[in-house]
Amino acid sequence: MYAGAGYVIELLSGRRWEDFLRERLLGPLGMTSTVFSIADLQKEPEHGVPYTERRDSFEIYSIPYYSEAEGIGPAGSMNSNLEDMSRWVIAQLNEGKVDGRPVVPPAVIKATLAPALSLPNAALEARGWGEVLNVAYGTGRSIASYRGHLISYHGGDINGFHSQVLVAPYDGVGVVVLVIGDHAAPLYNVVAYNAYERMLGLDLTPWSERQLAIRLKGKEAGKQARAKAGAGRVEGTRPSHALDDYVGEFEHAAYGVVTIAKKGDGLQFDFHKIKLPLAHFHYDRFDTPDDEQDGQWSVNFGTSPQGEVDRALISLDEAEVAFNRRVPRELSLSETLQPYAGTYLTPTGAKFEVVLRGGTLGVVRPGQPFQPLVPWKPRRFRVKEFSDVIVEFAVGPDGKVTALKQIDPSGEFVSPRQ
Repeated sequence: MYAGAGYVIELLSGRRWEDFLRERLLGPLGMTSTVFSIADLQKEPEHGVPYTERRDSFEIYSIPYYSEAEGIGPAGSMNSNLEDMSRWVIAQLNEGKVDGRPVVPPAVIKATLAPALSLPNAALEARGWGEVLNVAYGTGRSIASYRGHLISYHGGDINGFHSQVLVAPYDGVGVVVLVIGDHAAPLYNVVAYNAYERMLGLDLTPWSERQLAIRLKGKEAGKQARAKAGAGRVEGTRPSHALDDYVGEFEHAAYGVVTIAKKGDGLQFDFHKIKLPLAHFHYDRFDTPDDEQDGQWSVNFGTSPQGEVDRALISLDEAEVAFNRRVPRELSLSETLQPYAGTYLTPTGAKFEVVLRGGTLGVVRPGQPFQPLVPWKPRRFRVKEFSDVIVEFAVGPDGKVTALKQIDPSGEFVSPRQ
């Protein structure tokens, strides 16, 4: 959504969204230290360095910067400091004015405080905490009631860095909290709520004690769980295919490409710059080691009715995602597909057409809808609706197409080309 908003800015203004924000927002607000990339952040003499905590101890160690914001910059690539962010909060509390100068129209500030999407009272239902109630998401930030006071807030999170900007517009209070360390991310709310309560003279909620208890229990639970990893392994099983048959690129329209490569006597998993060894677990399941930074990945390979390893199933976000084996691009080119177009006769003498429509090859039978053919191998196609059906085009000695073969579990049906 935010990446799309940045793109709209570029379409309407004809300028890069970064330049537009510098001129229209950051410059007038006096936010001169705010930058748009990790590379520019590292040029600052006192830039932050990402750290986190070991899983099984309290040792702190450095981790890589998150620098892959290309294309999604408007959703979270701005790097700032307390001085600059304070000026942003002043504008929020002063109807868009800084140093007496209007920067953001008051109507825009007001619009961002309007709730748009209601959210459940998760903390109340899960833990009995009633301080933050009636949370809603608005135009670019969340709105809630905090102990009877209206607050507006939005966090920011990338590897090793976490932030919270909380504004209480009717109390004239704003809090900015910047945290280093993934393990310490909950502190941005602990500190923000604590500072807010102190400024309003409220009794202090034991946020630190609550979050510390959760942190320590979670750390111990994770340690115990990892000690039992692999308990469900079925011993004595083997992969259904030779390791070379699992090698290749597997693609999903939203998540991109998973590459499985041969490395030594085993396999290697490669997904968005995460590269880890991939070892046989049981049957057609392969697991990576449980890496402290990149986690553990489990890949369940699937086999097509033709006996080919054609997909890799991985649990991502909230579902199991199927990555299908990537077909060589040249098999989908129009110049590759066009020679198959023509008129064919079924074994009973009925005519039907193979046509190239919008870059997709398909079969058109009288009285039936267009049936797309999905490129699989040279001259061979899958039928999208039926995985056990293959369409193959036969060619003569001169290289010209002579027939269409439909191959399914019941046999092979040949339709000569007219």
